[in-house]
Parts: sequence; C-alpha cells; structure tokens
Amino acid sequence: MDRESVCADNRFTGRVRLKERFRMFMFLGAVPLLLLLSLMLGPSGIGIPDLQSGAGRAIISLRTGRMFMGLITGAALAASGVVFQAILRNPLAEPYVLGVSGGAGLGATLAILYGSGVFLSSGVPVVAFVSAIVTLLAVYLIASQGSGGQPSVYSLILSGVIVSSICSSIIMFLVSTASIEGLHNVIWWMLGSLQPADRDQQVLSGLLVAAALSGIWLIAPRLNALSLGREMAHYQGMNADLVIVSGLLMATLLAATAVSLSGMIGFVGLIVPHVTRALFGPDHRRLIPLASIGGGTFLVLCDAAARTLLAPLEIPVGVITALAGGPFFLLILQNRMKQAWIS
Repeated sequence: MDRESVCADNRFTGRVRLKERFRMFMFLGAVPLLLLLSLMLGPSGIGIPDLQSGAGRAIISLRTGRMFMGLITGAALAASGVVFQAILRNPLAEPYVLGVSGGAGLGATLAILYGSGVFLSSGVPVVAFVSAIVTLLAVYLIASQGSGGQPSVYSLILSGVIVSSICSSIIMFLVSTASIEGLHNVIWWMLGSLQPADRDQQVLSGLLVAAALSGIWLIAPRLNALSLGREMAHYQGMNADLVIVSGLLMATLLAATAVSLSGMIGFVGLIVPHVTRALFGPDHRRLIPLASIGGGTFLVLCDAAARTLLAPLEIPVGVITALAGGPFFLLILQNRMKQAWIS
C-alpha cells in the first residue's frame, strides 16, 4: 500500500472517531436534560411542583424514587442485552427472547405469592436469579439436543421462546389460584412498574447491578474478541468457554435483578444495545457503559410517558416499552431474513 493510500485511510479513521466523539459528547450532554424533563413531566403538564408544600415535596420524592428505579432497571436490561448479543452473535438475542426473564419472573412470582415468612423482600432478587439460572440451563440443554453439544444461535432462541412460554403459563396458573391481594400485586408487577420498592430491596438490587456491570466491563475486551467468533478468540489465547460462562452468569444476574425489582419490562435489552452500537461503534469497552446509561434514560422517559399520556390514568411502563419494541423487533427480523435470502 502506498503512502497516499495510508494517509487517506488515516484521515478517514480520524473523521470516524471525531464523529463518534461528537455523538458521545451530545449524548452525555442530553442525558441530564432528559432526566430533568422526566422529573418535570406529570399529569398536570410540565413543571416543578411547589416544593414549599408537603404535597409538592411528596410528588418530587415519588418521581425521584421512580427515576432511581428506572435507571437501575434500564441499565441492567440494556447491559444484559449487550452481553447476550455479543456472546450469541445475534441482534435478536436479549433476556426475554432467551427465556431468562421469563424464568426470573416465575421465581419472583413464587417469592411474591408464597415468600411471606420464608423470604424477606430483599430476597426476591436472589430467588429470581436462581430461577433464571435454572431456566438458562434448561434452554441450553434443550437447544443442545441433536446438535452434538454445540447448539446453534437459532436453536437457542427457539428454545428460549418455548421455555419462556412455559414459564408464562405457570405464572398464569399461579395467578389464577392466588388470593385477591396476591393477584393484584402480581398482575401490576407483571405489567411493569417503577414504583419504589422496599429500601432493603433497592439497596441489594443496586449493589448486584453495580457488581455485575463492573464484571462485564472488565471482560469487555474479551467480548470484542468473542464477537468475531470462538475460533478467533481461541487463536488470541483466550479461554472462550470461561468468558461465555462468566458473561452469561453476569447477564443473567442483571436480567433477574431487573425483573425482581420492576417486573416484566421487555425490549429495553433489544432496542438500546442496537441504537448505542449504531451511534458509538461495537467496542464493548464503550458500548457497555453507554448502553447502561442509555437504557436507564430510555426507561425513565418511558415511565414519564406512561404517567402523562392518559392522565390521570397511568399506563404500565411495560406497555410503553412493548409498543416501542415490537415494531423494532420486527424490523430487525425482517432485515435478518433478507440477509439470509441474499446469502
């Protein structure tokens, strides 16, 4: 390659990096403004409640608590989606598609309905995590049948959808046999809600999410290599199996914690990783923290929309994310099908 071509490549790379830095600067600058907007949005319109009155302080306290819940839940779901997509090398992979969130939901439902006197409220994330791990193992074993022990991506996704449907059916059975109080709690939780949880549960969930995010960020360079394929990762001297297992465990912990904290909120782990990757590139060292910030901000904005669109009625936030994520999922699926036909 001649000197002129090298200089042209360097200029092109420099322009790409400059654009990515500009987008990152705009993104990080917009996040505080969007969070402030979510605090100002309410059933009566846009504005800050009167902080001199007890009612105004109570409203701000409630909105701040919901913002905290949205940031934790959205960050966990988005980061979990990033890891699943990197390990499975498929843009359709996310906690709900693979059945992990369904398994976590089943465990959390059991803890909510029958955990009184057995589990403390702060134990719900632990039960959800154990249930999610069992579900992930079941999905892997089902997908491995007839594939020589190495399941394909599409067999994993199909198995995840099947197992998730089974978990949903069991949840429906538990709900149908629950008491009136238990029925109300589980139904509202299943639809997704950012109502502030018990303080102990918030603290435990925050610690679990922070630990899992830190662990995922530490293996980000290995996720970059793994995204190129197991063979490439092996040639670089990396233990691919160890990275896959540790990544799946941490992503499952994130998804289970989010489900136990705020209920069944779907598509955050699908939309946010795609948008973040398109804006800032595929390097997981940047993608993981930026997707976490974007996921939290996205869910907080969805919650603000949920409490204002049909005011004074409040829409469950899971309904808003599903309305946004459903068409997004179909668009990705359509593009993948076109690529499959072309190839």
